[in-house]
Amino acid sequence: MQSTAYVRRDTERGHANHGWLDTRHTFSFGNYYDPEHMGFSQLRVINEDRVEPGQGFGTHGHRDMEIITYVLEGELEHRDSLGNGSVIVPGEVQRMSAGTGIKHSEFNPSKTDPVRFLQIWFEPEETDVEPSYEQRRFDPERSRNRLGLLVSKDGRDKSLGIHQDVDVYAVALSDATLTHDVSRGRSAWIQLVGGKATVNDEVLESGDGIGLSKSDADRTVALATSENAHILIFDMGPHS
Repeated sequence: MQSTAYVRRDTERGHANHGWLDTRHTFSFGNYYDPEHMGFSQLRVINEDRVEPGQGFGTHGHRDMEIITYVLEGELEHRDSLGNGSVIVPGEVQRMSAGTGIKHSEFNPSKTDPVRFLQIWFEPEETDVEPSYEQRRFDPERSRNRLGLLVSKDGRDKSLGIHQDVDVYAVALSDATLTHDVSRGRSAWIQLVGGKATVNDEVLESGDGIGLSKSDADRTVALATSENAHILIFDMGPHS
């Protein structure tokens, strides 16, 4: 957990290429360990994965973690021990609460095209909840040059519910400016997943991220681009 605002560049992220999987880790994960980058507030994992056609992650387990899957390109097939089976495509968001334990697999069903997606993990507000799964498609206009709420604790505005005090917004910014005020006592992480944008005077490119801790003086996230930018904002409540 970081105590001050900082920028995390794409080129600084952990990286591994397994042939079938090309992955980048914003925070420590698996064989990539960096004590300076263990997470930010409740945000524990941002992995950007590229999986080759016909390949994927076999059945494996999770416990006590809130997991968001956000597909950027291609298709990702999901199956889990709750009996859920679906294909996630761009424009759709999946939330899985691991709780007391869940097993799932993720696979690229295409024979020709790779899939690129983000795996985003949050520590839960409470442990040992009942495992659950939710997936929803969002209208692109919801986030066009404005903050489109995708995930929230209370599931407001038809967002996906999550067992944590966090709001996840998507922004598709095109030659525009936008601001988001972070309330006192909260923190925020901004991840650029495509394009180029200026965030609080820092120029970010795809894969870059920036964190604002609850102690930072500047409580406003200012976004601007003269091009196109695809941005995710994680607005998080107090964290011990």
